[in-house]
Amino acid sequence: MATKEKLQCLKDFHKDILKPSPGKSPGTRPEDEAEGKHPQREKWSSKIDFVLSVAGGFIGLGNVWRFPYLCYKNGGGIGYASIVIVSLLNVYYIIILAWAMYYLFHSFQTDLPWAHCNHSWNTPHCMEDTMRKNKSMWLALSANNTTNYTSPVIEFWERNVLSLSSGIDHPGALKWDLALCLLLVWLACFFCIWKGVKSTGKVVYITATFPFIMLLVLLVRGLTLPGAGAGIKFYLYPDISRLEDPQVWIDAGTQIFFSYAICLGAMTSLGSYNKYKYNSYRDCMLLGCLNSGTSFVSGFAIFSILGFMAQEQGVDIADVAESGPGLAFIAYPKAVTMMPLPTFWSILFFIMLLLLGLDSQFVEVEGQITSLVDLYPSFLRKHREIFIALMCCASYLLGLTMVTEGGMYVFQLFDYYAASGVCLLWVAFFECVTIAWVYGADNFYNGIEDMIGYRPGPWMKYSWAVITPVLCVGCFIFSLVKYQPLTYNKVYVYPDWAIGLGWGLALSSMVCIPLVFLISLCQTQGSLSMRFKYLLTPRDPNRWAVEHSGALPFNNPSTANGVLMKPTHIIVETMM
Repeated sequence: MATKEKLQCLKDFHKDILKPSPGKSPGTRPEDEAEGKHPQREKWSSKIDFVLSVAGGFIGLGNVWRFPYLCYKNGGGIGYASIVIVSLLNVYYIIILAWAMYYLFHSFQTDLPWAHCNHSWNTPHCMEDTMRKNKSMWLALSANNTTNYTSPVIEFWERNVLSLSSGIDHPGALKWDLALCLLLVWLACFFCIWKGVKSTGKVVYITATFPFIMLLVLLVRGLTLPGAGAGIKFYLYPDISRLEDPQVWIDAGTQIFFSYAICLGAMTSLGSYNKYKYNSYRDCMLLGCLNSGTSFVSGFAIFSILGFMAQEQGVDIADVAESGPGLAFIAYPKAVTMMPLPTFWSILFFIMLLLLGLDSQFVEVEGQITSLVDLYPSFLRKHREIFIALMCCASYLLGLTMVTEGGMYVFQLFDYYAASGVCLLWVAFFECVTIAWVYGADNFYNGIEDMIGYRPGPWMKYSWAVITPVLCVGCFIFSLVKYQPLTYNKVYVYPDWAIGLGWGLALSSMVCIPLVFLISLCQTQGSLSMRFKYLLTPRDPNRWAVEHSGALPFNNPSTANGVLMKPTHIIVETMM
């Protein structure tokens, strides 16, 4: 089939199958129902809706709590795999927002509850951070008592928020306060997306922009604190010797995957709601710079405050630098107790944290919903709101296992295995192979050129074909070689059955690619070589129907008198 005809089929597909739908519900038009056609998909109301949604989707908590810490530390089946990964991610990522909601509610007090040791959850070993500043008292206590004192911030986190049990095999009682916070966050997520991208595009005007304003406010405040200069120097000062450590490059690659939401399908789903003639290449470049810039700037905001904390406590910055929940729920809450107007800065920080995470959450849920709805459009598009409600309810019920007294262990198990770098590297490798070698990088470039009006430089082609697959394989092997079983706080060792469950979560997405290929191979007729050839042949939109006789790829079933018929199914599909 000539390139010109292929491009025309893509245009026809986009025009007739993916055109806007002004019907009574998202993606439903009365005329389609009358004619028995699949309900149609809607479009973004404006370009800015799409740009802000993408920005909100991949600029999230990882930019604030993961990137700065890494700087300190280091100085077909593919579609199913992505759906599994993003489904698991949606279950546990939102738990962080429930914690943030809990902290936000407790921030509306004159005295922050994690600033003092006079609460019911505190132990006799609790010592307020203000007392640690009195070095003579601290030295006297250290000399006369061998007890390890704990901070009220840590005790609030572990004994009040989490009510941490002794291990994953002791789940304990359900934390109803966290369960209600989780319910509130899921309700917010549901109402952000239940009407489709038209409502999503409006919500992100707040959720994607307001965190930037608050981040700048926190940055200015952090830079004015004593000790901020030392923190920023610690953040920027490079340790060249660390470049020899392969783990540095693994951390960098993993950060890129998480930061840009690669291999999750959400960005692809958002892009599918654009018009055919849309310069997505330009937006990808600009949004990529915005994402990396946000990570870089957030490092200044975080490390200026960590420098202030180190000076106030008289310790090294390395002793206060943490990643993940440790930064959001221990280091920063401790920092605000040392500032003037702690209540104000606490409220500001946790609102920022909520909005940063919320738009990432509902964009990922939107990607999950879009993928599933497009698999069964004739039924699910008519009942999209009900389907979203059912998916949110199911995810909420699964998430309840993470708001028990042993929930933190379950959360960390999901975080370490379900959407780990190994899973994403696996999917990324097959994505690149499929685009570059099965479908053909030049064919992909032809489609891009027709959409945006010019042909991008060849660097992407080389990345898809060689550079990225080689890097993915290298990082994948290194991750397996350097694998260490999961622990909590470097003390609690997970039992063997929990480690097995974790690997089950990881393999649940990875196995989709070979499994779907093997199933398709068995279902296709013909010799083994013919079946392989057929399954690895891209299907043009006008030739989607499979001609099973002899597994020959398409004996012109979709032509009538030599005239191409309209496409009626997926644009380009391979069994990879």
